[in-house]
Amino acid sequence: MVETMIRTAKSILETRPIYHKCDETIRGHVFCSFLALRLKAEAERRMDERNETWEWAEVLRGLDNLQEVEATFRGHRYLLRSQLTGHAHQAIRAAGVATPPTLREI
Repeated sequence: MVETMIRTAKSILETRPIYHKCDETIRGHVFCSFLALRLKAEAERRMDERNETWEWAEVLRGLDNLQEVEATFRGHRYLLRSQLTGHAHQAIRAAGVATPPTLREI
């Protein structure tokens, strides 16, 4: 069961290949893989509760494309956030997290 879970985590979460030499790194990898699967299951549950239509690959693609850059203009510093794409917006909303504005001064 544990091996199946790890195999699933590696394929769904794209964490291959991983090579470990120490027991500590193996335990750390198993823990992080389990945590990632648990977070994925919770995100799916919350989106289902909200009757959101989603596809996991689209959620990941949207989150991967999310970027924030710092820019300086006329002595003022700003953070610019990319637009949310795919199903990332539904996942963020289902998590109860507020999306920061596209442009904000820091």
